[in-house]
Amino acid sequence: MALITLRRNLCHLSDFRIHGALAALKNHPVIHVHKVAEERLCPWFCSPQSEPFKVRFHHGCCKKFHSENGNDLHPVGEPVFSQAHDWDRPEQNLKSVDDQMFYRRLNNFTSSEEVLSFISTLQTLPDTLAAGALQRICEVEKKDGDQKLPKEILKNSVFQALCIRCEQESSSLPDAVLVTALHALTLLHVDPQSSLLLNLVAECQRRLKRGGLEVHSLCILGESLIQLQGPGCATLELIIYQLQGEKLEEFTPEDIVGLYRILQACTEKVDQHQAFLNKLNNFSLSIVYSLSPTLMSQMISALVVLDQTQALPLVIKLGKYAVRHIPHFTNEELRKVLEAFIYFGHSDRFFTKALEQHVASVCLTLDPEVMSKVMEYCSRKQILSKPILDAVAETFVCQSEKFLPHQISELIEPFGKLNYLPPNASALFRKLENMLLTHFNYFPPKTLLKILHSCSLIECHPVNFMAKIFSPCFLQKLQGEELYLDKLSLAQLTQLFLTSVLECPFYKGQKLLPKYQVRSFLTPCSSLETPLDFQLYRSVKIGLIDLLGARLYFASKVLTPYCYTIDVEIKVDEEGLVLPFTVREDVHKR
Repeated sequence: MALITLRRNLCHLSDFRIHGALAALKNHPVIHVHKVAEERLCPWFCSPQSEPFKVRFHHGCCKKFHSENGNDLHPVGEPVFSQAHDWDRPEQNLKSVDDQMFYRRLNNFTSSEEVLSFISTLQTLPDTLAAGALQRICEVEKKDGDQKLPKEILKNSVFQALCIRCEQESSSLPDAVLVTALHALTLLHVDPQSSLLLNLVAECQRRLKRGGLEVHSLCILGESLIQLQGPGCATLELIIYQLQGEKLEEFTPEDIVGLYRILQACTEKVDQHQAFLNKLNNFSLSIVYSLSPTLMSQMISALVVLDQTQALPLVIKLGKYAVRHIPHFTNEELRKVLEAFIYFGHSDRFFTKALEQHVASVCLTLDPEVMSKVMEYCSRKQILSKPILDAVAETFVCQSEKFLPHQISELIEPFGKLNYLPPNASALFRKLENMLLTHFNYFPPKTLLKILHSCSLIECHPVNFMAKIFSPCFLQKLQGEELYLDKLSLAQLTQLFLTSVLECPFYKGQKLLPKYQVRSFLTPCSSLETPLDFQLYRSVKIGLIDLLGARLYFASKVLTPYCYTIDVEIKVDEEGLVLPFTVREDVHKR
């Protein structure tokens, strides 16, 4: 196995900079180098410096180099100089490192500086561990949310040595090391056209065409190429073809989810891969129990993107096992799981119970987007969960400033739809009213209408805003560039107007113009009324025919003057006799 020596015996000299290719210098007494490692690395990550500076290597410090694979990498028999004191370097006498201990130490580090500092204390470093170090740097930088590596990391001689080694020795790296290094550097936003990545990609493609790459390496390579070249690259098709030829039983759960992620990127070819997806969905049922929270979230999210509505058994099983992971999901992972359940129309009472406990305990720290998704889940599935609704109401009162307009709408709408007033209703709607009064023009017109309409459904009538929303100016904004207002908005406006007439007779402000009023709230796709349960209606109809003697003694779907639709209407005269529904005179009761 090739080893790299990471010495710092020159780093303490201010005018010296160690280059990864020191072997080329061993026979030269004095060499002036005008392009140093920093300039060589710059095109990989950022724009190069405008003015190069000189670096001088002295023969006395670079006499002899060796490595286990025959490449000259470090001087033999030379004293090791260090910038750190002895007490700063407990590993200074370490000659090699056990793999498990290495990765354990590596995973404990929380910054790139810590990783590189640890690496610099080692005299030798196997290829696999070098790639592992790059992978860890990638992980900690992703956690920080930075899109590019900091300059101090780019200038670090240890990091430069790792990168230069990957470029120069790509042909001799083991498969797993090669694809891991490519994946890490891809996620660190290395320039795809840099010589470093071009060399690594070319070597990966050579080995792919030759065949023999293991499943795990194929999955990592596929995701890397998607990042670098997009889902349309020809090499990706070859990777998917080779993965389809492997036995799914030999895949690890990580590889199965990696395969889902690859297929997720190729949504335009879902039909082409559907037969394989069916096989993959069926097999995945057997590994659900072993998925981590992250893998479970990624799998169910991929099913949404790939529109696998026929994989409902897998969704149900994922929902069953997601129950135990709810406290361990990150905000983003929980959001994806809820999004998937909403998409597939799935709900589980055990999941809902666990969700109630989780939201109630961490509501003040939940991400606003997650909280709005929780409320959407309850609203869509008509789950009247008092613990969730109460926790959300309390959070909004305490932290209303952190919610965006669309999130506020998603939080308030379920209260109206589920007809529920939380214990702190007065504080909740007072906070909402103050926010709307202060930021009225900040809310998109349709979002504002949804909020006010939801308030009216639970008898919190927005009297202070009716004049504004019935005004021609607001209605024009609501219509936007469309020729007509959509039916749902018209129905909401009409319902608010009827509220002002029937529930708020003291309101004397702007009225809604007749042209914006609808005759019926029962409209296809966007009805304000609960859809008719046809099975229940059929049972009622059969019973009424049997009771009354004929179908003509009751009417169905009768529109009232107040825009609501009656499911069944029976007309009775003064003596209590039932009249045919066609009769318009002598009707005493309906």
